[in-house]
Amino acid sequence: MTDRRLTPANGRVAAMHLAGHVEATQYTEGWPQMVNSEVVDLRALPDGNRDRQLLIGAEVTVFEDREGWSFVQAADGYVGYVPSRELTPVLPPTHFVSTIATHAYVAEDFKSPEQHSLPFGARVTVRDERRKFFETNLGFVPKSHLREIARPFSDPATVAQLHFGAPYLWGGNSSRGIDCSGLVSAALAACGLPCPGDSDMQCTQLGSATDGDYRRGDLVFWRGHVGMIVDEETLIHANAHHMATVYEPVARAILRIEAQGDGPVLAHKRL
Repeated sequence: MTDRRLTPANGRVAAMHLAGHVEATQYTEGWPQMVNSEVVDLRALPDGNRDRQLLIGAEVTVFEDREGWSFVQAADGYVGYVPSRELTPVLPPTHFVSTIATHAYVAEDFKSPEQHSLPFGARVTVRDERRKFFETNLGFVPKSHLREIARPFSDPATVAQLHFGAPYLWGGNSSRGIDCSGLVSAALAACGLPCPGDSDMQCTQLGSATDGDYRRGDLVFWRGHVGMIVDEETLIHANAHHMATVYEPVARAILRIEAQGDGPVLAHKRL
């Protein structure tokens, strides 16, 4: 049985590699596009519910552009629909936002109007380097707020901790609003590590099972939930109980989550 979240096929079109495996009127290799909005929802259906989110600069493969909606597959394999107006031809990014948020300004002056409010992980293309700003395709961004894509972070837990206090948002993938799997995705992506989009996928695909002591960067999974260990006693996770990204003693989290009816820990994985 195929997972529709990871299967680029909608009955009308399908990815070429699925020919002979799924029914479709047309099979295509698709074409590359890039997200041009700060944060855009990736939806299960046109005008449907949000599954995940994509940030500005993210590259996707488009398989269909129909009635204002593009059927796409994101870099992590996740499939869904985004408004076609939110996509543009690819401009290879050079840097990503490495602070919780930043702004792209009209001019090389922090008093000038901002053109964009960019969340952590947003990707930009640097065109020129000034004294305190990079000139990018989106405007002037403080140099200290950007990091070269070729120079990723090395510690996923550090990235997760940058999101402390970010509001909880079901299906969210940005520092404006994020959920448990979005936090793990952001942490690993900023370290140049592949990561699937949802916690059930992360549980089966990431790391190796361990039953030893907790170590920084370990992942702890429940049914429909995941958190990251920051030290041997503490978890950071985005969760609906606190409606935010918070630190919580891991032992307390285990008891609380089971008591609220979401069951025991399913897996303890080490990256």
